This record gives sequence, C-alpha cells and structure tokens, in this order.
Amino acid sequence: MRKSLRKFLPGENTRMMLIATGIGLGAGLLTIVFRSLVDAVHTLVFDGGGSLLGIGRGGWYLLLLPLLPLTGMVLLIPLSLLFPGEVNGYGLPAFLRKVNLENGIIRARSIAIKIIATALTIGTGNSAGVEGPIAQIGGAMGSQAGQFFRVSGNRMKVFFAAEIVLLGTYEISSFAALVIASAMATVVTRGWYGEMSVFTIPQYAVVNYLVEIPLYCLMAIFIGLAAVLFIRVFYAVRDRYRVLAIPPQLKPLTGALLIGGIGIFFPQVMGDGYDYMENILYGHGIAWVMLALVLLKILATSITLGSGGAGGVFAPSLFIGAVLGGAFGSITHRLMPDLTAGSGAYATVGIGAFLAAATHAPMTAIFLLFEMTGNYQIIIPIMITSIIGTVVASKFCEDSIDTVDFSREGINIHEGRETVILKSLKVGAAISDEVDFISEDANIKELLQIFSIGRGFYFPVIDDTGKMTGIVSLQDVKNILHRDEKERIAYKVGGICNRNIIMLTPDDSLFAAMQLFDVKGIDEIPVVESLEERWVVGMLKRRDALDLYNREVLRRGISAKVGAQGLGDR
Repeated sequence: MRKSLRKFLPGENTRMMLIATGIGLGAGLLTIVFRSLVDAVHTLVFDGGGSLLGIGRGGWYLLLLPLLPLTGMVLLIPLSLLFPGEVNGYGLPAFLRKVNLENGIIRARSIAIKIIATALTIGTGNSAGVEGPIAQIGGAMGSQAGQFFRVSGNRMKVFFAAEIVLLGTYEISSFAALVIASAMATVVTRGWYGEMSVFTIPQYAVVNYLVEIPLYCLMAIFIGLAAVLFIRVFYAVRDRYRVLAIPPQLKPLTGALLIGGIGIFFPQVMGDGYDYMENILYGHGIAWVMLALVLLKILATSITLGSGGAGGVFAPSLFIGAVLGGAFGSITHRLMPDLTAGSGAYATVGIGAFLAAATHAPMTAIFLLFEMTGNYQIIIPIMITSIIGTVVASKFCEDSIDTVDFSREGINIHEGRETVILKSLKVGAAISDEVDFISEDANIKELLQIFSIGRGFYFPVIDDTGKMTGIVSLQDVKNILHRDEKERIAYKVGGICNRNIIMLTPDDSLFAAMQLFDVKGIDEIPVVESLEERWVVGMLKRRDALDLYNREVLRRGISAKVGAQGLGDR
C-alpha cells in the first residue's frame, strides 16, 4: 500500500521545485513590503520633515538638512540595542559567510530587522542602496523555508542568488530551483509594479565603432581605478569608525550629520540617488558636478555604512558608475560631437561597468544592466567596459567590496566550503607521534627489521644529532634485495634514502597537505618542528587527514543543526 502511495508523492527534485516556487513568491511579497516601507519613511520623514523645517526655502534653512538623516539614525538606536550586531553596518559580508560557510542558517527575525533598519537609513536620506538588503531578505526567506522542510545545507544554498552571493560552488542539477525562485519573485514584483524598467532612458547606439570602442576601453580603465578607490575608502572609513571611542549606537548619528553636511551643497548624494541618475542617463549632467559626485558619493556611502547605517552598496555603485561615465561622455562628446554619442550613453555603460569592477562579478552586472535599463543597443560597449573594468580593479585589488573581510581572515571564499574547512585545520591536529626512526648509519638488515615491525611505509632517516636528513621506503631497497647478505649489509641507509624530502610543519594547513598527497601520489609525509630545525614531531597519513576533515564536517553539521533548532524554538 505504501509503495503504491509513494508513486503519487513528489520526488526530491519536484519537492525542491515546489519549495523554490514558494520561496520566490514569498521573496517577491517581502520585496514589495520593503520598498513600500522605504517610500513611506521617505515621504513621512524626508519630504514631510523637510517641508516642516522649511528646507525647500533655501538660505539658512538648508542648515537644518542634517536633522533629516539624523532622525533616521536616532530611530535606529532602539533596534540596535535590542539586537546588537544584527542591525548596523554593511551586512552582505556576514550574509555571504552564512550562505557559503555556515550552511545558510539565518534567523527569521533578520527579515524584519533588515527591512526596518534599511528603510530608516535610506528613507531619511542616508547614502546606501536597497538591493543588497533585498538579497539578504530573500535569502533569509529561503533559509527559513529550507529549515522548515529540513533541506540539507548544500541544497539550501540553491535558495540564494548566484555569482555574488554563491561565491563557492553548488550542484548544477539544482540550478532549476534557483531559476524558478528568481522567476516567481520577478512575476510577483512585476505584477505589482508593472512592466517598467528601473530607469527609462533613450535607446542609445554606437555612433562610430572605430572611435567609440577605444574610448569605452579608456573609460573602463578609469572605472576600474575608481572601483579600487571605492573599496579602499569604504574599508578605511569603516575601520576608523570601529576604533572610534564612542558607544556604537552613537556612531551612526555622527555619520548622519556628515551626510547632511555634504547634502547641503550636493543633495544628489543623499538616499539611493535614482532620481538624479535618471537625469544623468538622459544626458542632463554637468561634467564638473558629476566628477565631484564620484568622490562625494564614495565618501558618503562609506560614512553611512561605516558608521553603522544599514543598507547595501549596489545603488551607490550604480550612481558612481553613472556620474563617472556621464562626466567622461560629456568631455568626449564636447571634443568630438560628430563621432561620439551623448553623455547619457556613457553613463548607461558606466552603470554596469562600475558595478562589475566593484563586485568582481561582470556577468551579473551585464545582465542586471539589461534588466534595469531595457537597452540592448549598446551591448558591445557594456560587455567590453565591464570586463576591462573588472580586470583593472582585480589587478590593483584582489578582493571585491564584499570579500575584503574574508581575505583579512585568510579565507578565500571563492574556493567553496570544503576548501575553507581544510584550510582552517592544522597538520598538527592530525599527526601521529608514534614514529619509527632509523639512523643514516644503519645497514639494510636493520632497515628490514624496522620494516617488519614498523607502523608505516615511510621512515624518517636521522643523523647523529637527531635531525631528519632523508626518508626511506621499501621502494628504495627493492633493487638490492636480490643480492647476497654480505653485499646487502655493506649498504647504509644514508646511501639509499631519498634526500629530496617533502616535509610539513604542525602549523601548515590540511589543505596544503592534501595537495602534496595528490600531486606526489604518496600517503605519508613527515612533519618537522620547522623547516630550519628538522626535528621530526610525527608523520601525517592521508587517512588521518581525511579522518580529521570528516570529524570537523560532522562537528559543524551538528552545530548548524543545533543552531537551527535553537532558532526554530525562538
């Protein structure tokens, strides 16, 4: 009977598709709620407060502008006191850690926290973007669904976005679930907002390929360098705020006052900047103003998120790319009006190129630019500038804006969870200290006795001081075994051992050890105190290394499961 009923139950792949559908629908609805709250806060606090204070009249009233972003950060204080460590700052690196390294376990309350904190930050005029938090909100939705349906950690990773978020690897067989979740979320948001692109811009085209393609390549170099500047300023400001000797809840207030001060003279830097970006994309920008805004937006975003405001860097990256591209296009069009498109075309290309350079994710930037602008006429410049910009940025800064913290910890998150675990484990934790040594002055008969009672296949050879001078195995003596006993005894271990020694130290990672095992095709490696002082402290065997790795994977899996149960109880 049970076998008959199982035929009608969905299989594992179908189950994943159904869960992905639900996640997509939920993520789409949460996105609508989130954007609506941002708009509501902006209307109530920024527009309403600005009218109440008379900021629109200009003059000395402009000095009251910093009160608007300050209001948002004051309202953020109770939330940061209730949930310390979960509210303030740029949250995408921590999100990437949970997705790529910690089985994707995210608290349900993080959805509400991220929605409210980001709405208070951006809606009141602080410089940040909503797209990063949207990814985190959707990811938290996927995590909750995965935990509820008891989806494994590897499969739960499918419920997150690709290239930027999933920096490691995931099963290609599960790609369909990722597509379905993304498609359903798009259906929901398009159903609510309609078939409108984020930006409505003219359909630009390349005027003269022989002239403009080299110009786009030159612009890509400037964009790559600007992206490096953004990354370095962003983390320099954040690091400075971290050591600032004031309560963490007050740090966002200082940032808000600085943003308001900049906004008095350049109000374009406040909020996500989409309204001003659209003007730039229509070619309505002034070159010197746009160049100033490149630096000011970098500084404003760094201050907002570095001081503890909530939000992302996606929209600021688009803004910086637009004004940098617009300034470049304005200058080139003034010099060669008949051979180049207007500044709006260069601003459009700059949007995707800067995002690609800052995140080191060119394919995501290219596709998102098509999605956001609906402009397919300048596909070649977009691809060229995105790739060149990314290459230039990577040359001067190996990390993207999202992976700096991981590199500081010695973690290459692009390598995947398995490699990260291997790199976190030390050789010293897996070695066996029961080592059979043999003197380099011993004869073959003594060596054969060691082989007969020894616990391994490779034996360190030591000198009179006890330091290792070589390694010997049965392979090294097989060529002289056929000779008579007197001749065999004449051979010394020091004369037949391998002196080209492969060694490890206790502080080496298990990842380095496994690479040596695979490349050299061996199963044991001697471990010495240091490469200078070759005192043998043990032997690392391949099976012991794998045993330690498996135990660590099991420990982390149990910790994640216990954590998930604890979160579920809350």
